[in-house]
Amino acid sequence: MKHRLLIGLLLCAVFLQAQPPVGYYNNASQKKGYALRQALFNIVKSHTELSYSALWNAFRTTDVRPDNSKVWDIYSDNPTGQTSYYYIFGTNQCGNYGSEGDCYNREHSVPQSWFGEATPMKTDLFHIYPTDGFVNGKRNNFAFGEVGNASWTSTNGSKLGSCSTPGYNGTVFEPIDAYKGDLARSYFYMAVCYMDKNLNQDNYSMFSGGSLKPWALNMLIRWHNEDPVSQKEIDRNNAIFDLQHNRNPFIDFPELVGKIWGSDSVNAFYPNGIAEISIAEKWHVYPVPATDRVTIVAPMAIEEPVMVQIISLTGQVLWSEEGNLQNSLTLALPDIPSGIYLLQIIGSDFICNKKMVKRK
Repeated sequence: MKHRLLIGLLLCAVFLQAQPPVGYYNNASQKKGYALRQALFNIVKSHTELSYSALWNAFRTTDVRPDNSKVWDIYSDNPTGQTSYYYIFGTNQCGNYGSEGDCYNREHSVPQSWFGEATPMKTDLFHIYPTDGFVNGKRNNFAFGEVGNASWTSTNGSKLGSCSTPGYNGTVFEPIDAYKGDLARSYFYMAVCYMDKNLNQDNYSMFSGGSLKPWALNMLIRWHNEDPVSQKEIDRNNAIFDLQHNRNPFIDFPELVGKIWGSDSVNAFYPNGIAEISIAEKWHVYPVPATDRVTIVAPMAIEEPVMVQIISLTGQVLWSEEGNLQNSLTLALPDIPSGIYLLQIIGSDFICNKKMVKRK
């Protein structure tokens, strides 16, 4: 589409990446910098804590390859070449290993030693990935970084060696470029969800308390910018939401990194793409109340088909239909009880939510 609508709560929301539930980020609206980080902390900190053993089964939905049968291992996957081996869920679960390709286990991208193996960090899927056991062992509890001279390299190009990243000396582990952004956003999530914890209980930690150390923050921001959010991350974010009932804000809204830690921190965050609430007033839904039909009038011509949904106040989608809106669209309503509903119009780069009153 050639337009972009900037509206507010229960009005119109611009698509970004993943699609969080309506209103999920409302309490972070119009905040910036530290206040924004604090608001996001309050949103994501309370979540369902899984057991450590439950992670194995969780991986079947959070980290499954597109063929729906194999483990998506970021330490063996090679998006630009030949992947040397694949794992089958359950069948190749570690156990013991002696070399790369033996089995997969549970990799804490923020190592357990950094937070004293405490819960809920120990089982938070947003920083735990299924990875080759041998490569995971090589990574150990070393910081992520950029390797100057590699002492060891995995089959997909992940490296262990001396750090070349400014601000840190010592041994680091460097994942391949395709997953640097994924891991950076995992770390930003940890720096928000556990900003009240001590993640610096190990000499290799990239954290100071619950905040990222400057050298780590600078590198991870660069990784975040160079490796944008992928469909894999969007799917993983949604799958984890089904299990933990919280989300990674930096997958839903990649610009949050700049609004908390970067140059964009002078500008407020609008989770619904808000800038001009008055624009919403140009969208109309009538008649009020509606009986058997409803007409939607847009403020400008919309050239592509839209999906229209009726959603209950409890969030249940009761009905949906696709149509060509142009400037207006009239639809026959389904047989639903009288009441107040959310009428949601979904385009390729926006969602518009309007109140609809239905009467028999």
